[in-house]
Amino acid sequence: MAQEAAPEVLYVQGMSNPAGIGQYPTTNATVALVLGILGIVMCSVCTAVPGLILASSSLATAQQYPGHPDEGMAKAAKIVSWIAIGLFIAGILIYVVFFVIFIGIGASSGEF
Repeated sequence: MAQEAAPEVLYVQGMSNPAGIGQYPTTNATVALVLGILGIVMCSVCTAVPGLILASSSLATAQQYPGHPDEGMAKAAKIVSWIAIGLFIAGILIYVVFFVIFIGIGASSGEF
């Protein structure tokens, strides 16, 4: 008869208790998503940049543990934060274009 091997115990780096496997570390993915949404709605880059930083760190933590429940939220927070930053940059570019147009109109009409 063949002997059956004892079940193998898996140790996860950073965890000393093998019974704790399945418990994921906490992340700030929810906070990052809220900051990103606030960046789109009213606070612009004042909250979008911190949201992007928190989303990147949360995503890095979540990707170290396969099946982490916050991975999708961290990805969404990163995307929303980049959208808020992009809208801010587009707004600044629109102001610059209007400023250049009005300077050109004023210069051509002899106002300056």
